[in-house]
Amino acid sequence: MAAQDAGWPEDTLAGRVGIREVRVLRSQGRPVIQRLDPDAYRCSRLAAQLADEWVDYVAATEITSAPSGAYRRGIDLFCIAVDSDPGVSPESTDLEASQLARVLARWERQLPAAFSPGSRWAAFIARALRVLIIRRDDHPGRPVADEIVRFARGPATTHSRESSERDEFSRHDKRALIKAAWAEVNALEHRLDNGWHLAAQGRHPEQGSWLHPPDLLWGISRGTVALSELRAQLPSHVGEWPDELRRLVARPDGTIMPNLAKRLLVHHLIAQLYPNTMDLHAFRVLLMDATGLSSEEVTSFGAKDVEFLPQGVRLTIVKKRAGRVRHRAFRDDAPRPGGVEQQAEDRGEPAAEGPATHDLHDRPRREVTAIIQRLLKVTAKVREQLSEIEDSLFVRAAFLPNYALVFRRWDPDSPRTTFSAWLTSVGVEVSGPAHIGRLRKSTKVEKAIVARGRVGIAADDHTRETFAGHYAQGTTLRIISGEVITAAQRHWFDKAITGPIVITPEAEAAAGDSARLQELGIPAEQAEGIVTGQLDMGLSHCKDPYDSPFSSTGELCSVAPLRCLECRNAWILPSHLPQLLLFEQHLENTRRRMPPDRFTALWGQTYTNLRAVLADRTVEEKALARKHIDAGTAALHLPLTAHQEFDR
Repeated sequence: MAAQDAGWPEDTLAGRVGIREVRVLRSQGRPVIQRLDPDAYRCSRLAAQLADEWVDYVAATEITSAPSGAYRRGIDLFCIAVDSDPGVSPESTDLEASQLARVLARWERQLPAAFSPGSRWAAFIARALRVLIIRRDDHPGRPVADEIVRFARGPATTHSRESSERDEFSRHDKRALIKAAWAEVNALEHRLDNGWHLAAQGRHPEQGSWLHPPDLLWGISRGTVALSELRAQLPSHVGEWPDELRRLVARPDGTIMPNLAKRLLVHHLIAQLYPNTMDLHAFRVLLMDATGLSSEEVTSFGAKDVEFLPQGVRLTIVKKRAGRVRHRAFRDDAPRPGGVEQQAEDRGEPAAEGPATHDLHDRPRREVTAIIQRLLKVTAKVREQLSEIEDSLFVRAAFLPNYALVFRRWDPDSPRTTFSAWLTSVGVEVSGPAHIGRLRKSTKVEKAIVARGRVGIAADDHTRETFAGHYAQGTTLRIISGEVITAAQRHWFDKAITGPIVITPEAEAAAGDSARLQELGIPAEQAEGIVTGQLDMGLSHCKDPYDSPFSSTGELCSVAPLRCLECRNAWILPSHLPQLLLFEQHLENTRRRMPPDRFTALWGQTYTNLRAVLADRTVEEKALARKHIDAGTAALHLPLTAHQEFDR
């Protein structure tokens, strides 16, 4: 299929049937070229069809490099499977051949074996290939065999496997992270201030010296000296360099690598004037810790999205994955755990005299205004060179292998400048994987602790389902949730389901004597109501139906007699045995008709208490109670809502 026939842009397709080339956007905005050569497979017709759909899909959606790579890899793995399948002829096989459905089904089932246990790539790649097939079927003039279409639109045979969630950083690890980040920020500011101070003292190297650092910094800072020119002017033999320059490129043991000396010197000079990728990791750590936002959010607002207030700062925050734009304000006086002394210690500053004024368990740490002001300062010179980038303060300088100085958006995904590499460079060792997402979980844990376990507050910037699936699995929250559950159970048992008081036949005489009931601690009015039967609820007597744990104080109990067996106010007498047996029969019928989990949730406690009460009755007592039931002298009266509930 020709590029002109498909209507694709010229720069997205190279050749008519040869190498398909697409340009996709990385998450940081820089284009990446991906290629696929259908002629590299025996099933070249099939590969060309899928490649055409891949190119068309990428051009239409402008997806980023990672998702696009899944489509590219899916085509590659499937075409390799078709080439090696003895049941088909690869040269004549394409998406119009019905026998290809069998190959596709077997390929999907075997795909997980090509990945490590727990990997989700198999399901991701299988879905990607199905998307291409369905997309081709949706276009007129692009025939696909019915068997293949039914399989592609049918249920998946390869499912995403469960993966273990990363735990949050421990308090010790997080404290070390924050302290190291503040130290790096202080060192960066000192380095840049010193670098620009030296640059101001220099002059053009042709008038000064190509071996004098202030002159070199002067030329780089003003753009009058190209890095390639600087490399050409430096003596090739490092021994001809002055000691001042030799110290800048020496290794910790004092040795110098002559082949890398010029490159290391240029790297050092640029770092004196502009922040690099490693420098900005510290600001991301501090902003995530201070705001509780994700890594994506703290790196996706620019100077235009920052509004300084008299007592804080307001940020316009973009979360591209969720498609949300929010405005959040952060106050300057919001305390952080550890108090002001700990804050000063983490920043590498002397602590103020006097006692700390903030409590350890107050609110998550806050110093957003100071962090952003310092980030604006250290990136000011870079942002002057990148007026087109307005959606991020995370910008840095770098030089290419050809010694060209460039200014770009921050990209922490390079293998040599990852978060893990930054941890190694600052000497921080953390338990578990070195992933920045764990810091986000740590702030979520703090927020959940402060909110006393209320998920609605902790999940203020995403759904409760997201919180339960990604943030509620941490060690700290599991421990706290156990304490919360224990406390809740204690509260519930103390106030609501302490259970009824069961009167034995020997003590039944007391239930007919108001004076003896008063001796048991029951007020005279309640005792009189029990004796006269005014407080008989059917399954039990009630001490006070206006003091029900299931209703507001002063209101008549709204759940009697269905919840009497869970109430602390209930008095069960031997005379209630016929009604209890009838209620047991009613619950048994309900248990057979309802799902077990729902029955347990609604009636589990009542059913347990009822069986415990009946277990204390003798066989003779139960037989006598059933005679009353058969004679029609005992009946169970339940509200209509009980029957309606069970029939739903």
